Amino acid sequence: MTDDSAAHEEPTRREYVKYGSAIVGGALLAGCTGEGSSGGANDSNGSNDSAGGNTTAGGGESSYSVAMAPRGEVAFESVPETWVANNGSWADMGIALGQEPPKGLWRPNRYHTHVYDEIPGVSVDKSTIDKLWGKSLNKELFYELDADVHVFDPVFVLSRSKWKQADLDEVDENIGPVFGNSIYSQAFQWHDHQYYTLYEAFEKLAHVFGQEQRYRKFERLHDEFIGRVQQRLPPESERPSVAILLITSDQPEEFYPYPVNEGTSYKQWRDLGARSALTEAGIEDFYVSGSTIDYEALAEADPDVLLMWDGSGRFERQSREEFQNGLVSFMQGHDVASQLTAVNNDDVYRGAGIYQGPIVNLAWTERGAWQLYPDEFDRDEQLFDRQRVADIINGDG
Repeated sequence: MTDDSAAHEEPTRREYVKYGSAIVGGALLAGCTGEGSSGGANDSNGSNDSAGGNTTAGGGESSYSVAMAPRGEVAFESVPETWVANNGSWADMGIALGQEPPKGLWRPNRYHTHVYDEIPGVSVDKSTIDKLWGKSLNKELFYELDADVHVFDPVFVLSRSKWKQADLDEVDENIGPVFGNSIYSQAFQWHDHQYYTLYEAFEKLAHVFGQEQRYRKFERLHDEFIGRVQQRLPPESERPSVAILLITSDQPEEFYPYPVNEGTSYKQWRDLGARSALTEAGIEDFYVSGSTIDYEALAEADPDVLLMWDGSGRFERQSREEFQNGLVSFMQGHDVASQLTAVNNDDVYRGAGIYQGPIVNLAWTERGAWQLYPDEFDRDEQLFDRQRVADIINGDG
């Protein structure tokens, strides 16, 4: 069924809280779902942020509210038991908080659940997660899933789908509240409300699910892990430059450029002190320019390390050997690509992915340390405690 508005008559389950004001535009987004700009704007006076934390609302002993831009304060009658989300960043946060997986995601294939294979006793079967966004965002499926909370940025939906404010209001009133923010990149032209870091967003979701203790334990684990890794990094002058590129072919002739910014997609590279070769070369983010670059532009930037993305998450499902025998082998035999410093030095790697929560970020930071600093971090060295992660998730940590 399409996302056209339907006349459902179910009674309201949550008190309606209007969306914060935000002008939306139709920037072209690669690596994200999208149908084309719908234009429009939210029509109320929500704040661009809030202090967060659970506070009592006037609806009864178990009711509370959590504040996050662009919504502002969102009221909950009770702790949600079921949920849907837009992407794997939020899904991973939920697993870290001991929740069941979301019942639906925009595109489940971009949720990197294989990372859980190394966490004892933790697994997620993606086949149980419904795809919410095919050619369009399927509102009827929202009714079928009947989730207690919908974790996505409403301004993203207004900007990138055919939905109107009335569709969001309908979901909010008849099914469950909408709560969330697009955090993975800070290059969006439509995103004029507050951004959040990975752990700021994680804390907000912890308040929603009443899992503040698990959040604090994860935060402590994360801070200790990053501190240990950063103590072993070389001086800034010896740290490599990287270029993150999205490709759609194993034999690419053009690249979608993603300079490192403050979004959560790039957290591990910032924490590892990598320099952005694309930024230094003045190459704009694809989210801004809508343009690809060719080998000539890439040769001018000439990064020390190439980090490759694939929009479907395919590279992350490949082994190192499969990646090496496919894309890397092609680049080594290419007349121009073979002249790049990264290709010559065998420093072309799977660049992780766009969406990461706290568990995935630990794994991708560890792998990034192996990739960028092989003389310091051996691939056989585990840099974070898998059992400690499992214990926190299971409530034993």
